Amino acid sequence: MVSAPLPARGEKLNGKTKLRLWLRLLRASRLIENTVRERFKTEFDVTLPRFDVMAALYRKQEGMLMSEISRFLMVSNGNITGIVDRLVSDKLAERSLRDGDRRTSIIKLTRKGKTLFEEMASAHQSWIDELLKEVSSRDANDMSAKLKSFRSNWEGEA
Repeated sequence: MVSAPLPARGEKLNGKTKLRLWLRLLRASRLIENTVRERFKTEFDVTLPRFDVMAALYRKQEGMLMSEISRFLMVSNGNITGIVDRLVSDKLAERSLRDGDRRTSIIKLTRKGKTLFEEMASAHQSWIDELLKEVSSRDANDMSAKLKSFRSNWEGEA
């Protein structure tokens, strides 16, 4: 017969505690994401996925392969292709051949793309500061550390 491990000393036997935590995290995340999406649309006429791609390219100024962008953002190449095509047509990003190979290209932000991203990133940071104004810096650091260690426990899975 296999039995469940006993709870640690002081730990409640309430199995729904972690479920409630997950639901609260999900609800908070969705609320923040929906607000940010709406503000990007209203203030910059930009989608959140487009901002995310620009953020990835901004972090890696030497450029990225499409597969690197996809891996970094954890989405399919197909999702990235349309966004990159529009960034290129809007002259916010450029493609260049990788070592002369016509099958792969490096994507980089243009000067215009960098300038727009910096403006959007500044607004984004102020929106997040506003939305999380009730969270102290100490609590934010503590929660971030806890979630980082939580995520690292899952690395390599899935």
